[in-house]
Amino acid sequence: MEWYEAIILGLVQGLTEFLPVSSSGHLVIGREILGVEDSGDLVFEVAVHAATVLSTIVVFRHQIWNLLKGLFKWKYNDETDYILKICVSMIPVFIVGVFFKSFVEGLFESLFVVGVALLMTAVLLFLSDMASNPRRPLPAGAMTARNGISYWQAFAVGLGQAFAVIPGLSRSGTTISVGLICGVRREVMAQFSFLMVLVPILGEAFLQVVGGEIGGSTLGVMPVLLGAASAFLSGLFACKAMIALVKKARLTWFALYCAVVSLLIMIFG
Repeated sequence: MEWYEAIILGLVQGLTEFLPVSSSGHLVIGREILGVEDSGDLVFEVAVHAATVLSTIVVFRHQIWNLLKGLFKWKYNDETDYILKICVSMIPVFIVGVFFKSFVEGLFESLFVVGVALLMTAVLLFLSDMASNPRRPLPAGAMTARNGISYWQAFAVGLGQAFAVIPGLSRSGTTISVGLICGVRREVMAQFSFLMVLVPILGEAFLQVVGGEIGGSTLGVMPVLLGAASAFLSGLFACKAMIALVKKARLTWFALYCAVVSLLIMIFG
């Protein structure tokens, strides 16, 4: 991978992480367009995802700081409740990371998988728009759940995140869609979706640094660092605007985009 290719792919990651269109899927598509050979590892993907997570931390720094302050009050409060629900949401993706890591890595080699998964993303986004119709009655208890989301809803969203390790199946799109279908309000789900990914991605990046996988990657250190820097800066630029867009825009438009890209992959891929 050349240095300019790493920067371009980092930009793609940073700009698509906050939209329900699958940043990992677009990385695979970007590799194909640029002619970048697959390195056989996920070091670059993890690095650029971690970089956009860092940009998320910068944007949500006040909310994160308030959650941490509430956690150290040593009593069960709104902040403790929110953090525990994030922990519950991480259980499924933790299981996938421990037992199915090699299988997931293999999926990144297939453009066909991306095409199918993008079509699945389109279907989920379309269904979530129908589910979030204001005239649709909410499930029992949805209005009374603390912080706007219950433990079972948090676990259901976590299941969505676990399946979204498949490239082309948008993590934000899947988690937001599952939350909306389960009755979580859009403004609650938008923030929860972006905060629940912080620990899994940063944890994976930390393990790769400690395990020496970044230094041992066939890509070399420089492309990984350039891609991460590019993803971080583009993520900072896009984060606030994109999150506001996800909160307010009809997800059907993103569903249409994913369906068109999926069709193009099936035809030309």
